[in-house]
Amino acid sequence: MRRTIPLLALLLGPWSITPAVHAQQDPLYSQYMFNTLAFNPGYAGSADVFTVMALSRHQWVGFDGAPATQTFLAHTPLRNESIALGLSAINDRIGPARQTSAYADFAYRIRTGVDTRLAFGLKGGINMYQADLASLTRVVENDPVNVNIQSRMLPNFGFGLFWHAPRYYVGISAPKLLENDLSDVNGGVVAPAKEARHYFLMAGYVMDLTKEIKFKPSILFRTVAGAPFSLDMNANFLLRERIWFGAMYRLGNSFGVMGQYRINDQLSAGYAFDLTTTAIGAYNAGTHEVMLSYDFRFLRGRTISPRYF
Repeated sequence: MRRTIPLLALLLGPWSITPAVHAQQDPLYSQYMFNTLAFNPGYAGSADVFTVMALSRHQWVGFDGAPATQTFLAHTPLRNESIALGLSAINDRIGPARQTSAYADFAYRIRTGVDTRLAFGLKGGINMYQADLASLTRVVENDPVNVNIQSRMLPNFGFGLFWHAPRYYVGISAPKLLENDLSDVNGGVVAPAKEARHYFLMAGYVMDLTKEIKFKPSILFRTVAGAPFSLDMNANFLLRERIWFGAMYRLGNSFGVMGQYRINDQLSAGYAFDLTTTAIGAYNAGTHEVMLSYDFRFLRGRTISPRYF
């Protein structure tokens, strides 16, 4: 439990029992380029088929109270190709704190060229948050800050822009615009607490190296008030239009490898492994992330073959 307390201070940020510390609250993903709907509603329908995806991330394996995240996404264009809908459900746990969210996504898409589209996305839904802070080991007996945060239903909404062609994309988003207040819980005394507003910027490009190998560099930039920015840099290769493999580096935080196998034209499976470069790395066995994605073909439209994003 002595490891759990600093973990909360690092990750929960404004929800933390340490009011001077701030950090990102939203989950991190190594395979963000295939999990974009989780933070950008403009991505909905971008594959032009009904797509479902499930992802499980287990961060800092072996570390007490380490983050664990399960994500389910589904999105599809409608018969009116200008409109797409999506659904995202996320369960995220860090130590004694847990949040479970469900959001609906709407995207309005316009053609900006022969093979380019710009999508305007809206995201809205509910986040359920709770924290069993009283279960933590106390330094001071009867500390009034160690009160449980009971299950709270927090409505929120966000927006996103996603511009893409078959081989490149750029996106910007803020999935949660409301900064819901959690500071007053059943009359108890807690540290100042609220949901922090996160901003995301992402981009990627695919180029041919040889007839059988393609190269895809991509970046994801995250920022939130009161915490250092986060920057992911990825270099992936596509072999024979079926196998993705590559490496990633999260600035000042971690590095890792990833791969994805396109089993057939509809089903894909991916895996990522990260190692932490900070002091926390001495206390864990790395981060594992597993993903499955499936494209249904009973709707009008076609999948970009292969799926580059």
